[in-house]
Amino acid sequence: MVKEHYDVIIIGTGAGGGTLANVLAPSGKKILVLERGTFLPKEKANWDSQEVIQKDRYRTSEVWYDKKGEAIHPLTHYFVGGNTKFYGSALYRFRERDFEKVIHKDGISPEWPLKYQDFAPYYTQAERLYEVHGQRGLDPTEPPSNEDYPFPPISHEPYIQQINYALKDKGFHPSYQPLGIKLNEVNRFLSACVRCDTCDGFPCLINAKADADVNGVRPAMVYPNLTLMTEAKVLRLHTSASGREVTKVEAEIAGNCQTFSGSIVVVACGAINSAVLLLKSANDQHPNGLANSSNLVGCNYMAHKIGAIVALTIKPNPIVYPKTLAINDFYWGEKDFAYPMGHVQSLGNISKERAAINGPPLPSAIYEAVANRAVGWFLMTEDLPDSNNRVRVKDQKIFLDYTNNNEEAFNRLIKRWKQVLKSIESHNKIGSFSHYVATRMSLKDVGHQCGTCLFGEDPKTSVLDINCRTHDIDNLYVVDGSFFPSSAALNPTLTIMANALRIGEHLLERLR
Repeated sequence: MVKEHYDVIIIGTGAGGGTLANVLAPSGKKILVLERGTFLPKEKANWDSQEVIQKDRYRTSEVWYDKKGEAIHPLTHYFVGGNTKFYGSALYRFRERDFEKVIHKDGISPEWPLKYQDFAPYYTQAERLYEVHGQRGLDPTEPPSNEDYPFPPISHEPYIQQINYALKDKGFHPSYQPLGIKLNEVNRFLSACVRCDTCDGFPCLINAKADADVNGVRPAMVYPNLTLMTEAKVLRLHTSASGREVTKVEAEIAGNCQTFSGSIVVVACGAINSAVLLLKSANDQHPNGLANSSNLVGCNYMAHKIGAIVALTIKPNPIVYPKTLAINDFYWGEKDFAYPMGHVQSLGNISKERAAINGPPLPSAIYEAVANRAVGWFLMTEDLPDSNNRVRVKDQKIFLDYTNNNEEAFNRLIKRWKQVLKSIESHNKIGSFSHYVATRMSLKDVGHQCGTCLFGEDPKTSVLDINCRTHDIDNLYVVDGSFFPSSAALNPTLTIMANALRIGEHLLERLR
């Protein structure tokens, strides 16, 4: 029995769903938001490296599987706000060329059906909504904008500032990372953020991170027409006899199965779980899964080629919040390599627990000494779409079939950045780097997931239309990173948020 009817049902509260809820709430329409998790508890453990990193206090216990059937313990979180509760708040616009066809050393990044100028006004809105701090005009790859960032950039700490100067002296173009952090450096007594050393990869105890919970969902909850139900895991979508509309949303709430109906249903579970929900909702009219007449639901899974380089210095470096610097000089390649390589940014603070997670069993004091001398760098190369890289469901189990690609460009970026770091050692205020440790993210790292429900104009070659409505089902939308035709080589979150604002505008027109 259907419990209640709503104008709109949104499934998920991350960068897509949380932003969309924020847009639609003032409309007065009856809106239901379903979130499988709870609000993340505010507790001292939010800032405890041992609890968050070593004990995985907030990480899901779900087990997924790779193409060989081996277990994956995904680094993902189910709370209001989704994975934005743990993100580093780097909110980048994709570059103009990212929306065009781009030739890579290992393949092609396809053209998008919409271009940068179609997203530009929504990028501006998203930067306002998520209180982005930054400075335009420093990065040569930066796309055009009619407005400055809403807030000034987060300042570099002294040691990072010296690296910034050294990079400039070598002819590079370092810039500030655009960050959604509620930090007021002019009037610190008015600042929510205290610029702590537990930000990137941690939930914020004092709600000073501009995430989809704090900036998206909570402001929407003041509207009486919006209902948020937590601990409500959606199990299946049901369609009419014709298969042309979703008629029921089936969810498990407090151990009981409940069903709801909505004039419009929006799936915003993240690229992996959105594809899973559509596949698990197969019926007689949609035997391969909902909205899957193209057989592309779950295909073209992308999550970026991501690595980290930790440079160790001989002298201790008192760094608290180093995640402020970025370099895009290698984004489109370099003189003797005419293919895109990718993006480099400084990592958040490296604690002794974070240093130990990838190292051998050594005394804590050794890892503390390492952490006090470590400067971390986050390197990102584009993950190319491949229809064989896919999310699939078998016997109710989630599989990620994935084969690496674009390795040559990724390896070159890692090697090149090590060379850059060595080249700036002569800067007298930096000191020499004694050692470099490089690690690569694995299949469990799904924070940049995208691409599983491609949008486009042809129902035979895409799952969604350009407004992210499924071609096959009139009242069903997917609003998260699923729609990406390509992943670019930048954090995807702002593009997901901007697209949610764009689709929100479309849905408001439809609801009228």
